[in-house]
Amino acid sequence: MTEVYTVQIYNRQKNTHHTVRVATDRYVLMAAESQGVELPFACRNGACTTCAVRVRSGTIDQPEAMGLSPKLREDGYALLCVSHACSDLEVETQDEDEVYELQFGRHFGKGKVRKGLPLDEE
Repeated sequence: MTEVYTVQIYNRQKNTHHTVRVATDRYVLMAAESQGVELPFACRNGACTTCAVRVRSGTIDQPEAMGLSPKLREDGYALLCVSHACSDLEVETQDEDEVYELQFGRHFGKGKVRKGLPLDEE
Protein backbone atom coordinates (compact mmCIF):
# COMPACT_ATOMS: atom_id res chain seq x y z
CA MET A 1 0.00 0.00 0.00
CA THR A 2 1.38 3.38 -1.00
CA GLU A 3 1.36 5.99 1.74
CA VAL A 4 1.35 9.73 1.19
CA TYR A 5 3.34 12.16 3.33
CA THR A 6 3.44 15.93 3.71
CA VAL A 7 6.78 17.48 2.80
CA GLN A 8 7.50 21.06 3.81
CA ILE A 9 10.30 22.58 1.72
CA TYR A 10 12.09 25.84 2.48
CA ASN A 11 13.90 27.07 -0.63
CA ARG A 12 16.71 29.17 0.89
CA GLN A 13 17.83 30.58 -2.46
CA LYS A 14 14.39 32.08 -3.21
CA ASN A 15 13.23 32.48 0.41
CA THR A 16 10.02 30.55 -0.33
CA HIS A 17 8.13 27.87 1.59
CA HIS A 18 6.21 25.06 -0.10
CA THR A 19 4.09 22.19 1.16
CA VAL A 20 3.63 19.18 -1.10
CA ARG A 21 2.11 15.73 -0.76
CA VAL A 22 4.45 12.91 -1.76
CA ALA A 23 3.58 9.23 -2.21
CA THR A 24 6.22 6.78 -1.01
CA ASP A 25 6.68 5.44 -4.54
CA ARG A 26 7.57 8.89 -6.03
CA TYR A 27 10.74 10.90 -5.76
CA VAL A 28 10.24 14.07 -3.75
CA LEU A 29 11.56 16.30 -6.56
CA MET A 30 9.20 14.79 -9.15
CA ALA A 31 6.21 15.08 -6.84
CA ALA A 32 7.02 18.70 -6.02
CA GLU A 33 7.38 19.56 -9.72
CA SER A 34 4.05 17.92 -10.53
CA GLN A 35 2.50 20.22 -7.91
CA GLY A 36 4.00 23.34 -9.50
CA VAL A 37 6.98 23.78 -7.18
CA GLU A 38 10.25 24.77 -8.86
CA LEU A 39 13.35 23.53 -7.04
CA PRO A 40 17.02 23.42 -8.00
CA PHE A 41 18.17 20.28 -9.84
CA ALA A 42 20.64 19.24 -12.54
CA CYS A 43 21.32 15.55 -13.18
CA ARG A 44 18.14 13.89 -11.76
CA ASN A 45 20.29 10.81 -11.12
CA GLY A 46 21.63 11.41 -7.61
CA ALA A 47 25.13 12.10 -8.90
CA CYS A 48 25.50 15.84 -8.24
CA THR A 49 24.57 18.08 -5.31
CA THR A 50 22.34 20.65 -7.03
CA CYS A 51 19.14 19.34 -5.39
CA ALA A 52 20.71 18.81 -1.97
CA VAL A 53 18.62 19.55 1.10
CA ARG A 54 19.14 19.38 4.81
CA VAL A 55 16.50 17.23 6.49
CA ARG A 56 15.24 19.15 9.52
CA SER A 57 12.73 16.51 10.59
CA GLY A 58 11.39 13.21 9.34
CA THR A 59 12.83 10.20 7.58
CA ILE A 60 13.98 9.96 3.99
CA ASP A 61 15.21 6.99 1.92
CA GLN A 62 17.83 7.67 -0.76
CA PRO A 63 19.70 4.47 -1.70
CA GLU A 64 20.52 5.87 -5.17
CA ALA A 65 22.18 9.09 -3.89
CA MET A 66 25.67 8.50 -5.26
CA GLY A 67 26.45 12.21 -5.01
CA LEU A 68 26.41 12.19 -1.20
CA SER A 69 28.89 10.46 1.03
CA PRO A 70 27.58 8.20 3.79
CA LYS A 71 28.85 10.80 6.29
CA LEU A 72 26.75 13.59 4.77
CA ARG A 73 23.71 11.31 4.70
CA GLU A 74 24.26 10.59 8.40
CA ASP A 75 24.54 14.35 8.98
CA GLY A 76 21.05 14.84 7.52
CA TYR A 77 21.69 15.74 3.89
CA ALA A 78 19.62 14.29 1.06
CA LEU A 79 19.23 14.58 -2.71
CA LEU A 80 15.58 15.23 -3.57
CA CYS A 81 15.87 13.83 -7.10
CA VAL A 82 16.36 10.29 -5.73
CA SER A 83 14.69 10.57 -2.30
CA HIS A 84 11.52 8.92 -1.07
CA ALA A 85 9.64 10.27 1.94
CA CYS A 86 9.24 7.69 4.70
CA SER A 87 7.37 10.10 6.99
CA ASP A 88 6.23 13.70 7.00
CA LEU A 89 9.31 15.83 6.30
CA GLU A 90 10.72 19.29 6.77
CA VAL A 91 13.69 20.06 4.49
CA GLU A 92 15.59 23.11 3.35
CA THR A 93 17.56 23.54 0.15
CA GLN A 94 21.32 23.96 0.41
CA ASP A 95 23.85 25.86 -1.63
CA GLU A 96 25.39 23.39 -4.09
CA ASP A 97 28.90 24.75 -3.52
CA GLU A 98 28.47 24.45 0.25
CA VAL A 99 27.54 20.76 0.02
CA TYR A 100 30.29 20.09 -2.52
CA GLU A 101 32.84 21.71 -0.18
CA LEU A 102 31.60 19.66 2.79
CA GLN A 103 31.98 16.50 0.76
CA PHE A 104 35.12 17.12 -1.29
CA GLY A 105 36.83 20.19 0.20
CA ARG A 106 39.32 18.14 2.17
CA HIS A 107 40.57 16.60 -1.08
CA PHE A 108 41.15 19.72 -3.17
CA GLY A 109 43.54 22.61 -2.80
CA LYS A 110 45.56 20.94 -0.07
CA GLY A 111 48.64 19.79 -1.94
CA LYS A 112 51.41 21.41 -3.92
CA VAL A 113 50.31 22.38 -7.42
CA ARG A 114 52.66 21.38 -10.23
CA LYS A 115 52.62 22.84 -13.71
CA GLY A 116 51.82 20.56 -16.65
CA LEU A 117 50.29 17.16 -17.07
CA PRO A 118 51.64 14.11 -15.25
CA LEU A 119 53.12 12.96 -18.59
CA ASP A 120 55.29 16.10 -18.61
CA GLU A 121 57.11 14.92 -15.50
CA GLU A 122 60.27 12.90 -15.91
